[in-house]
Amino acid sequence: MTPLGHCRLILTRHAKSDWDDPTLPDHDRPLNGRGRRSARALGDWLASRGYDPEEVLCSSALRTRQTWDCVAQAVFETRPDLRIEPALYHAAPETMLQVLKTATVPTVMMIGHNPGIAAFAAMLPARPPLDPQFRSYPTAATLVVDFQADSWAEVEPGQGSLRDFVRLDGRS
Repeated sequence: MTPLGHCRLILTRHAKSDWDDPTLPDHDRPLNGRGRRSARALGDWLASRGYDPEEVLCSSALRTRQTWDCVAQAVFETRPDLRIEPALYHAAPETMLQVLKTATVPTVMMIGHNPGIAAFAAMLPARPPLDPQFRSYPTAATLVVDFQADSWAEVEPGQGSLRDFVRLDGRS
C-alpha cells in the first residue's frame, strides 16, 4: 500500500496474443504460450518488488483479462478488486486518463493495448525511462509511476515520478 497523499499506477500492456485463428474477432484473441509465461513472470516481478495492486482496471478484451489471470497467480499481499472496463479496449490516452481518475484506492494496475497505452505511458512521468523500447511499449511491458496526489482525480500528465519499467518476453 502506498502512503496517504501518494498514488501509484502499474501500467501494463497485455501479454503476447495468439494469432493462430484469423477468424477470431480481435476482442476475442487469447494469449499464446509465450504470453502466459510472460504474464506469470510479470506477476512474480511485481510481487517481488512489493508492487501489489489494490484495484485492477482491465480492458474487456480476452487477452487483457487473461494477462491479469496469469499475473494474479503471483503471491501478492492483498487480492485487488478487478474492474473490467470496456472503455479501455484500444483506448486513446485521454480515455485511459478518464478511467484512471475513477479509481478509488492508492495503488492501481491498468491493463490495456497499444497504441494508446504507449502514448499514455509516455505522457505520465516527468522523465521517461531510458529503455530504448519504452516508446514502442512491447507486449507485457509495465511502467510503475508514482504521483503526489490525494486522489486519482488530481493526477495530471507529466506529474509522475518514474519508479520502474520492465519488459518480459516470456521466451524462457
